Amino acid sequence: MAQNYYETLGVSKTASQEEIKAAYRKLVKQYHPDLHPNDPDCAAKFKEINEANETLSDPQKRSQYDYSLEHPNAGFGGGFSGAGFDFGDIFGDIFSQFTGGGRASQQAQAQKGADVTLELSISFMDAVKGCVREVSYTRNEPCKNCKGTGAKNGTEYTKCDKCNGTGQVQYVSQNSFFRSVNVRPCDACRGTGKKIKEPCETCKGKGYNKAKTQIEIEIPAGVDNGNILKKRGYGEASPNGGPAGDLNIIINVLPHKIFKRKGADLYLELPISYKTAVLGGKVLVPGVDETFAYTIPEGTQSGKMFCVRGKGVKGRIGSGDLYITVVVEIPKNITRDQKKNLEAMETTMDAKQYTKIKAYQENVSALYGVDPYKAEK
Repeated sequence: MAQNYYETLGVSKTASQEEIKAAYRKLVKQYHPDLHPNDPDCAAKFKEINEANETLSDPQKRSQYDYSLEHPNAGFGGGFSGAGFDFGDIFGDIFSQFTGGGRASQQAQAQKGADVTLELSISFMDAVKGCVREVSYTRNEPCKNCKGTGAKNGTEYTKCDKCNGTGQVQYVSQNSFFRSVNVRPCDACRGTGKKIKEPCETCKGKGYNKAKTQIEIEIPAGVDNGNILKKRGYGEASPNGGPAGDLNIIINVLPHKIFKRKGADLYLELPISYKTAVLGGKVLVPGVDETFAYTIPEGTQSGKMFCVRGKGVKGRIGSGDLYITVVVEIPKNITRDQKKNLEAMETTMDAKQYTKIKAYQENVSALYGVDPYKAEK
């Protein structure tokens, strides 16, 4: 014979009826066509499994089959007819994996309403410090008079007679090889298991009303661009009396004139005078809450970055830092006397003090044999 039924079910020749049944149940769950649509290999395997079980689960057919194994020339008239096995147990187990609780006797869970997504623009400092903003939008709001049930006073309803209050209906299709069972939400009660006796006068039995909603949103300190704040229960009403969806607010932080931000750290460019860069001195630096004095050391080069710890964005896990990049502003349109003073100062300067110029001069001289700062006559 082309097929060994014991090997098909993965049991020994001495397997008990309980072992055969258990093996069959396991394989049906694995290869059932409803779990593998449009898969011909699984459909063929499923047919083999059913044929093997049809024979081995029947003591008389099994005895004949065992005799045919020992006497191959005798032949065996097996075949699968679909009788003699409780498919309800198996399919109930299969559907329990997808419906969250098994058979159609269990009421379907109420469907949650759709979420609503809004974009909220706030200033840079509001994002850093936190704030409260009011938002308004239109949504399907759960009816307050019937509490979203659609029934008058929230009580004028009865058990659905089509699904017997389960909220689910079984649809069975049968062919020569197997029976297929589909469980769907009841269309008569929209999966609630309840039928309205008298509809709510406010929502006309829908369970919700179109309404403008206004709520205050507390924006925490440290929120960043693109963050999403969730307000539970402020989305669309459920279509069958379930919980309302959520309100998702996407934060859009407007740019700042002075600060830039990376995570919890703040960055700014601080323009200083030529004198302060050379001689050093105290300057006022803007912070999140107020300005503060910062000492610039003498000989500071343009582009130098300083870090001030703890002066960044304050959050739940601490504060970021403030990074200050110094930009030395060179004066323009200086007077003749100012030029003479600069030239006089330059003649007294030691060449070693211009460390970058000196290094550049040495590199160019090594490459080309010329002094880049010596004017040609």
